[in-house]
Amino acid sequence: MRFLFSENVMVMIMLGLKSMRGMLVVLFCLISTPLFAQLNIEIFGGGASRIPVAIVPFADETKLSQSITPVISADLMRTGLFRLIDPAGAMPHAPAEIVYADWANRGTSALVIGRVVPLSSGQVEIQFRVMDVATKSQLTGLSLTVPVTQLRTAAHRVADVIYEALTGDVGVFSTRIAYVLKRGNKYALQVADADGYNAQSIIEYTEPIISPAWSPDGTRLAYVSFEDKKPVVYVQTLTTRERRAVASFKGSNSAPAWSPDGSRLAVVLTGQGGSQIFLVNVDGSGLQRLSKSSGIDTEPNFSPDGRYILFTSDRGGSPQIYRMPVSVTESGSAERMTFEGNYNVSPDYSQDGKSFTFIHRHNGQFNVAVQEIGSRQMQILTNSKFDESPSFAPNGKMILYATEINGHGILSAVSRDGQTRQHLTVQSGDIREPAWGPLPKWK
Repeated sequence: MRFLFSENVMVMIMLGLKSMRGMLVVLFCLISTPLFAQLNIEIFGGGASRIPVAIVPFADETKLSQSITPVISADLMRTGLFRLIDPAGAMPHAPAEIVYADWANRGTSALVIGRVVPLSSGQVEIQFRVMDVATKSQLTGLSLTVPVTQLRTAAHRVADVIYEALTGDVGVFSTRIAYVLKRGNKYALQVADADGYNAQSIIEYTEPIISPAWSPDGTRLAYVSFEDKKPVVYVQTLTTRERRAVASFKGSNSAPAWSPDGSRLAVVLTGQGGSQIFLVNVDGSGLQRLSKSSGIDTEPNFSPDGRYILFTSDRGGSPQIYRMPVSVTESGSAERMTFEGNYNVSPDYSQDGKSFTFIHRHNGQFNVAVQEIGSRQMQILTNSKFDESPSFAPNGKMILYATEINGHGILSAVSRDGQTRQHLTVQSGDIREPAWGPLPKWK
């Protein structure tokens, strides 16, 4: 949510909140009707030099309940890095069947071919190859066996392999995202595939839920719930739905951020006066104070190596992003990181630790920006009015964030260079507080 330092919002932040538009605290009640909502994706723009790829429909995939190649094509298109070549009736499924000259004449650089083989016990084998048209050689290939209920998951994995073979970067199509869906007076913390499919509610209340944060292994979510009439930090295991309160101290408990090893959380507490950053073990023990200022310190985010924390503070008179060591003996020393403009908030490290994304106020608009840590060079990536909560993809190539269109809260994603954007919307309700999950274990 926007970190606005107006008088009213200052009061909210002193209570441990990020500013929350339209979030009314109501009586606690578990919601009986799940808030499932399929995300719809619109893609805008694309890279200036896109890789021309042809994806031939896999042999026998029409016999399945879910075709593989449309999912692969959609994954690649969302990146803005690829231009899909129409197979135009050509259907090779093995290298010996490829007429390379025909594909070269169509301007194809890479050709994806494959087949599906139904097996017993509801299993399917997916075989595919990525062929280099110029060299007439195989770039990569894979055979995987999955249950028929996991065809979309398998298609995302295939897209990841293709993406890595053609770009050299790790694909993130098999990752998941978390976000908060508000519909009426109901709030749901939801998890979905990176393309918006398979959305599931993790927890639902008529009290606000904010600040979801993924554990490094992707098995748990930390978040803030107001079910006890005040903000409390919970950690919930996704597979079992088991959860526990890890920060329920006097005053407000908010803004959880995981350490890279998954053993601790940075949280923002007001119990010792003002909003300050603390470390706490995931079981709720071992509380240690990190930040020590007379201002408001909030929105912590660990560096990938675990040595530093980026955070937002008004200690210098306006909200800016600072960095401090995680070592308790050194944590009193904080370095200011942002200097352009008088409003920079909500930092999130890139996976390589060389840059961070954040929200920058520019000409009265709140936009997603990226800044290099070494050079301090900043780039504004969006031009919308109200962007919030930016979250890097685990390969550092895309940034997920919340924004508004016609007063309706949606999720968007923008490429690291600002060339490609996506809008992810639902038919009704507002989406807020996105967080991009880590790479799956098989990566």
